Amino acid sequence: MATNRNVVFADGEIYHVYNRGVERRPVFTKKREHQRAVDTLAYYRFASLPMRYSQLLSLPPLAQETVWQRIRKNPIFEVHILAYCLMPNHFHLMVKQTQERGISRFMANVSNSYTKYFNTKYRRVGSLFQGPFKAVYVETEDQLLHLTRYVHLNPVASMLVALGELDAYPWSSFAEYMGNSSTQFCDTTWLRAHFSTPEKYRAFVHDQADYAQKLECIKHIAIDEE
Repeated sequence: MATNRNVVFADGEIYHVYNRGVERRPVFTKKREHQRAVDTLAYYRFASLPMRYSQLLSLPPLAQETVWQRIRKNPIFEVHILAYCLMPNHFHLMVKQTQERGISRFMANVSNSYTKYFNTKYRRVGSLFQGPFKAVYVETEDQLLHLTRYVHLNPVASMLVALGELDAYPWSSFAEYMGNSSTQFCDTTWLRAHFSTPEKYRAFVHDQADYAQKLECIKHIAIDEE
């Protein structure tokens, strides 16, 4: 998968990476599809993997666990995932590159793996996502904070869930940040430098919920008028 040509990925730097379904079509339509996408993210963040994710799933459970034990024994990462959110027709990721060309390989593996899964399931062919993924370089800690808030507020801004349900939204890292998720693969160590408790980060996110919803409405109006 090609990258945004205006961004040069550097080791140790953080980027906001995102894309949507081709023709804005839904790409995550059922619980199983969401879970497959989350599991694919968790798998391909590692470098030098012994097999494709689809091959791993074809193994018996004990063999799968053996593979995971090998990977976790001496983990080498392509990227660290700081935050993510899956929406019905798009996704957002906050990732730190840890290997040269790590983000490019990670995104290619995730996109190819999920596209093959989705296309096989629905007997379709062709691209699933809308061209090359987009990426924005995160230059400052302040920008990182506000972008993670933006990413985590997506379900509320799009009125997919109410603000009070955000903690339980299962397809983003917000539940992991709050300690409410069995899925634990995000690097949240940076957060402790800014917020002493998960509750303080929750307040930081919730504080902008109304603004996020208004901004989303403005975007829809602008798009409808084009």
